[in-house]
Amino acid sequence: MQEPSAQTVLVVDDEANILEALQKVLTKEGFEVLTAGNGRQALEILRKQPIRVMITDLRMPGMTGDDLLKAVKAITPEVEVIVMTAYGTVENAVEAMKLGAYDFVSKPLKRAAVVSAVRKALDKQQLVAENRELKAQLAAATTRSIVGNSQVMRATLEMAQQVANSSATVLLLGESGTGKELLARYIHEQSPRVDKPFVATNCAALPESILESELFGHEKGSFTGAVRARAGRFQEASGGTLFLDEIGEIPLQVQVKLLRALQEGEVEPVGGRTTPVDFRLVCATNRDLSEEVKAGRFREDLYYRINVVPVHVPPLRDRLEDVPLLVDHFLRMYTARHGKGVEGVGDEAVELMTRYGWPGNVRELENAVERAVVLSRGPVIQVDDLPPELRDPQAGHGRQLTFSVGTPLEEVERRMIMETLKFTRGDKRLAADLLGIATRTIYRKLEAGLIRDESYTPHREKSDKPDPKGIIH
Repeated sequence: MQEPSAQTVLVVDDEANILEALQKVLTKEGFEVLTAGNGRQALEILRKQPIRVMITDLRMPGMTGDDLLKAVKAITPEVEVIVMTAYGTVENAVEAMKLGAYDFVSKPLKRAAVVSAVRKALDKQQLVAENRELKAQLAAATTRSIVGNSQVMRATLEMAQQVANSSATVLLLGESGTGKELLARYIHEQSPRVDKPFVATNCAALPESILESELFGHEKGSFTGAVRARAGRFQEASGGTLFLDEIGEIPLQVQVKLLRALQEGEVEPVGGRTTPVDFRLVCATNRDLSEEVKAGRFREDLYYRINVVPVHVPPLRDRLEDVPLLVDHFLRMYTARHGKGVEGVGDEAVELMTRYGWPGNVRELENAVERAVVLSRGPVIQVDDLPPELRDPQAGHGRQLTFSVGTPLEEVERRMIMETLKFTRGDKRLAADLLGIATRTIYRKLEAGLIRDESYTPHREKSDKPDPKGIIH
């Protein structure tokens, strides 16, 4: 097969006439064009050869455009994705852009709009390529590491060091944003497997329709679009460490295969025979898996199999004495990355940050420091450079709700979810983490109209497609 050019575009749609029309238009513009009739075929092409830009319909049978977008961003995040949406409505396209799409074009497609969107996406790719070497140098100079000298953090690292030399499965427990993946890498780097691969997989980022194939691999012809055999994440981690983040999101049918892999040391690719694998498993979750077991959403036997050595990663509010160290670490990282001449943080700003509750943990602190570095007008970050929620005296502590005795639990739950969404400014994942519930629970209640959120756009069913005549004008 000929190596694709630097301007290879992949077009994905379940309608052959749209694929043919777009291929003709883009080929005339000098692009190398590949086509796929569904999401699975698109993923197979992406795994086999480099793609710079993908254009995909949002409404397709089987794997939807949204599912394909999530999978692409999880597997090959460097690919720029342009989505197609019908009838001039943009609600679904806007949601897709929140998931990582670069741009959208409306149907009926206009030649100029499609070509312009592709060229802009490629321009962005070129800028990324031109700066790749510089970014690599900056990354080497500002390597992410576990920062903290508090007693609770030292105890966590000591536990991690103790388990690193064994092959026991480790379960990292902690809220979102506490640095569970960093700790998993630390365990790998302290282990005898350090010279072998560390393969990290976010189970929540992969759609359920491809999760099994991504984890365990598949054989050629095992499903529509499986044009070649592919090894899964377990085989990629052979001899090394496999990190499964958000393991509580794995559906029950996949949990069965995961249990077998742990018990027997072998995996069964989709449509294939069992294959021996040598791996060390580290898992992470922000859920209470014992409660998930009681609710029937997580297998009890798998829970005990992965809960061999539980390690609790403390929230930032329990180690606020580490905040100045973290601020200094992120300050050096982002002044180098953004080329800013920021030299330090004012005492009042540091004091404010050490009093804040940090519901988003270290990730929120990192974002706050980067924002301050970017917006700072002087060599020292001051209080006015910090996010508004830090300057609010009540920030980090949330609002207090009161309920009369006898208030129905349904109403208590409804108000708690709505107020938490306000507190997190519409961040549903963070709200779910703070409430200790699944993110899908919030979406389900939004869809049913039981709670309201101004930033949420309800899912709309796809209407019949228009007459394909005159597809591109």
